Amino acid sequence: MGACFSSASDAPAGAAAERRPSKEDGKRRRGGGASPEGASKSAVAAAPVRVEFGYERDFEARYEVGRLLGHGQFGYTFAATERQSGDHVAVKRIDKSKMTRPVAVEDVKREVKILKALKGHENIVHFYNAFEDDSYVYIVMELCEGGELLDRILAKKNSRYSEKDAAVVVRQMLKVAAECHLRGLVHRDMKPENFLFKSNKEDSPLKATDFGLSDFIKPGKKFHDIVGSAYYVAPEVLKRRSGPESDVWSIGVITYILLCGRRPFWDKTEDGIFKEVLRNKPDFRKRPWSSISLGAKDFVKRLLVKNPRARLTAAQALSHPWVREGGEASEIPVDISVLSNMRQFVKYSRFKQFALRALASTLNEEELADLKDQFDAIDIDKSGSISIEEMRHALAKDLPWRLKGPRVLEIIQAIDSNTDGLVDFKEFVAATLHIHQMAELDSERWGVRCQAAFRKFDLDGDGYITPEELRMHTGLKGSIEPLLEEADIDKDGRISLSEFRKLLRTASMSNVPSPRGPPPNPQAL
Repeated sequence: MGACFSSASDAPAGAAAERRPSKEDGKRRRGGGASPEGASKSAVAAAPVRVEFGYERDFEARYEVGRLLGHGQFGYTFAATERQSGDHVAVKRIDKSKMTRPVAVEDVKREVKILKALKGHENIVHFYNAFEDDSYVYIVMELCEGGELLDRILAKKNSRYSEKDAAVVVRQMLKVAAECHLRGLVHRDMKPENFLFKSNKEDSPLKATDFGLSDFIKPGKKFHDIVGSAYYVAPEVLKRRSGPESDVWSIGVITYILLCGRRPFWDKTEDGIFKEVLRNKPDFRKRPWSSISLGAKDFVKRLLVKNPRARLTAAQALSHPWVREGGEASEIPVDISVLSNMRQFVKYSRFKQFALRALASTLNEEELADLKDQFDAIDIDKSGSISIEEMRHALAKDLPWRLKGPRVLEIIQAIDSNTDGLVDFKEFVAATLHIHQMAELDSERWGVRCQAAFRKFDLDGDGYITPEELRMHTGLKGSIEPLLEEADIDKDGRISLSEFRKLLRTASMSNVPSPRGPPPNPQAL
């Protein structure tokens, strides 16, 4: 099936009895890596091909290898000491003779490239260097001696965390996901086994590791293979159309486990687990959920939304009240969906833009909390307005797009409704609303909100927006009919509430462009 899946009894989350598949298993099954067990001897015994990676070749001169830490199908991980400084590190040693197919070589190169790209993040295992000799590739990383998150879960009473401690852990995982997504990366195998504690201290930082299934994704593209671990796999992965949102689902599963000590989706077989993931909702009725806060339950539910477009993004989740650190949302990274929404806003008709501004005015302060965090993250000088330089700086963080120059100015001009050359918070909200989340998470509230926005145009309250009412609302001069044309589905020269609602939905944003038609070319933007 091209996946790294495990089956287990109904023990607490990821219990020790469960077979823990290595990432090499997953890569092998999806078509990469060495030949699987049971492959023909002739295939395994094929003449070795000399593989060169271009990495430094003085590993043994610089490091002394120590105790074995773990192993997978393709290699071993050791503790090691840097000879000159005496610093302790971890070394992943990968056997070149096992790389019988070109895709296995590419897997190793990609993992090193990913570790380099994420170097320096406080919650990602630090990458030092990659080496090779004729027999092995050596990946030198930070040594984390505090053990896996999985082991700490199992050591807790009833295999569950307190809410406060769980929020600390979840916040660190979300920061990893948000950083990956900004860089065009999807981890694709977030699970407790792939998070290590730096030390044995109770307040030790958490470090993400094992990027062997991770991959870069281009704007407008989806992954079509099934990878990950059965209990944590997102519905869209099983449907073979996944993207960054799948990491957030996995963190939702982990959060559920941290809080109650059970998996949200379980069956005796992998096929049964997949059916649970695709069809059923997590159970919040059994103990201990009655004693868990409404905020925690709301948070988990918003991460375990089956429709990836309606699911919270990693950055949004960091703004959720349950996760906020001491009530504050500290160090919230820029959200890729917010940047995507701003890029998309430019392409909308004038009427769509006016409609979104009217909709934005119906939201209250609590509903705008995540967008306020995003505005503050972009407004570097804290002036209360976003300048073109600040916008350019923010858009440049979305590495797959790398927007700059005239395109940034075009975005500013589209959002800047009062034409003062700056983007204030009100203007920012209109351009960055998450329409799919609003429409699908609470359909009743969505209907009320659409009607409230509609009434801002329907000045006489007759249930229609006429050209004259649109002119009065917008202050535009000249012919107003072209503005109505797109939304006027029945071509009666006016806009009904249902047409207005449809306009808002077609103006909705997702984290990546619609799969219909060819994806946009970032270079052309």
